[in-house]
Amino acid sequence: MAINPFTQFVFDLFILSAIIITAYTCNFYYLAFLSRKRKEILTTTDWGNPSITIQLPIYNEKYVAKRLVDAVCNLDYPKDKMRIMVLDDSDDDTVDLLENAVDDYKNQGFQIEHVRRGTRSGYKAGALKHAMKTTDTELVAIFDADFIPPTWFLKRAIPHFTNSKIGLVQCRWGHVNENYSAITQAQALSLDFHFLIEQKAKSNSHLFMNFNGTAGIWRRDCIEDAGGWHTATLVEDLDLSYRAQMKGWKCLFLPDIVVDAELPVQMNAAKRQQFRWAKGSIQCAIKLLTDIALKRKVAIEAKIQAFIQLTRHVVYPLMLIQFLALPILLAGQVNLYVISFLPAITIATYLAMGPGAYIMIMQSMYQKSWKSKAKILPALLIYNAGMSVNNTVAVFDAVIGKKNEFLRTPKYGILKTKDDWKDNAYNLPFSQVTLLEIFFGVYGIMGIFIAVFSNNPIFVPIIGLQAAGFFYIAYMSLSHTRFKRNKSSNPLPKAKKEKMANTVYKLSMIGIIGIIIFGGFMAIYGYNTDIYPLDRIRGHLDGIVGSSDPVIIKSHLLAIHEDLELVMDHVSETTDANDDVISKNPVWIFATESTNLLRIQNDVDTMVASIEKISTVPKDSSAYHTGMLDINSRALSLKTNIMDATPYMYVSVANIMFSTIWIAAILGIFAALKKKKQQFKEIDETGV
Repeated sequence: MAINPFTQFVFDLFILSAIIITAYTCNFYYLAFLSRKRKEILTTTDWGNPSITIQLPIYNEKYVAKRLVDAVCNLDYPKDKMRIMVLDDSDDDTVDLLENAVDDYKNQGFQIEHVRRGTRSGYKAGALKHAMKTTDTELVAIFDADFIPPTWFLKRAIPHFTNSKIGLVQCRWGHVNENYSAITQAQALSLDFHFLIEQKAKSNSHLFMNFNGTAGIWRRDCIEDAGGWHTATLVEDLDLSYRAQMKGWKCLFLPDIVVDAELPVQMNAAKRQQFRWAKGSIQCAIKLLTDIALKRKVAIEAKIQAFIQLTRHVVYPLMLIQFLALPILLAGQVNLYVISFLPAITIATYLAMGPGAYIMIMQSMYQKSWKSKAKILPALLIYNAGMSVNNTVAVFDAVIGKKNEFLRTPKYGILKTKDDWKDNAYNLPFSQVTLLEIFFGVYGIMGIFIAVFSNNPIFVPIIGLQAAGFFYIAYMSLSHTRFKRNKSSNPLPKAKKEKMANTVYKLSMIGIIGIIIFGGFMAIYGYNTDIYPLDRIRGHLDGIVGSSDPVIIKSHLLAIHEDLELVMDHVSETTDANDDVISKNPVWIFATESTNLLRIQNDVDTMVASIEKISTVPKDSSAYHTGMLDINSRALSLKTNIMDATPYMYVSVANIMFSTIWIAAILGIFAALKKKKQQFKEIDETGV
């Protein structure tokens, strides 16, 4: 069956995206193989107690900062060999809290200092770079504010530096609040995949491994040899670790040394973290890949894996391309089955490449406890699908070179499932990305209808999973938004202002939900009136091609005529000098006669007249057979014309105008919320 140029382009884009996504997926499975097959050879000897500086980069973390300082000062290590630098760039209550904690530990004999730069230049990387100016110890350990190192951490990690080639020891992240919610469970499982598969495979081979920014120890000479901390990207940890390995240093991952950390419990905080990681990886790819490719001492496999590691977030925009393309291809009756005559093989292939393979990997990761972890896999699939919009924006930001502030991921000291964070400071509002997530969710609902009405229900679970992800992420982003001011502000007008803010928030939520419901209704209504009649016409044309009974063929033609009348009521018309309608074409730019619905209707009328004449001719005559062949040929030609016209019904002038108004309405609500948020920020700063 011939495919029109637009559909062919979408099909090519869909297949190309599928190939690339499959390649990245297969590479993950290859790393899973490496993590199991390649044995770890970790030999250590007693290195004594080398001097070490523990650097704690902190910015506005009043709920967890002291917990970190307490844990570090509780490490089992000689005080005279351990220097602690609290790199505090905060501008809120965290400053006083840390100052008091540092003074207390100084009085107890600790070598601890409260470092205040007076600027956030370079953000976390800038703070670490500043600290290195006065760091003269053999080793440097780094912990983010939400980590809780165990007392034995240094005693078990430091002996691995007896190998002079080791420049970095990275330890595994634990999850102190993993079971707090479905969000934290999904994040924990995703991080476990990263550490126990990717990091383990790379550490046990000659592939490049990345520093995860915290819970690790560096050899100071390695940092200096690699050029120190750079501030050009949002992931200074990935940048430095790759530059170090290009210099010949070895990075080691220790899966048995687990440092507990707090996972983000707020959806907007989790999205911010994912955004930073995705954008930073692409920034590093732009910065480092050329040098890696030209480095002779780097093995070919390491170069390939470095490319995959740094560019893997391009999978997210490719996922969105596939998501957008699939309903268009289904509406165009394009066969997307892996084996055309066995549709069930398609869904089986998706399951085998995705959840099935992941469950096998989880069995080797978690051993006896894999079944409990496997229950979290659906939540992770929905979470990752929903995050594709957020991470796609991050990828494009990096590609176009947009500068972003390093926005930290706020933590609230949440350890127990009963702990509440919603009234705390640092709560993040939803962003404009939530609008896109809502759009893709609504588009997914429309895609489900297209899959059903085009007789391709096998694709409903695939579209539905992603649509559920978009709606889930958007819903959690909205429900986790709170207008809460810093508790140190003037308390007198606080209740009234917060009540006003919550009223604005609730009204905005009602407005957004109403707009979404109305938009979904209009999308379904538009499909039923504009697209579904064309689907029915194609079905009738198939019936004509498969029939030799003039009565049945005539009934199909009359039904086609009625459906064309319905469609043409929603299509703009073109008239001549005498105001006679000469064209009704869904293609409103560069239209051709092949998609002129008025011409198609005239052809149908001609076919009705022809079939009436044929019905009067004996069935065994040559005139009968010639006439039926002509009807058959005309039906096939009209089917091609209808297929060419169908995609353009989606982008009609009316649909574009409605979509613009729909998006503008949601943007207006976002603008109102943003204005209200700015007003409260000004009140907090001025105290008035």
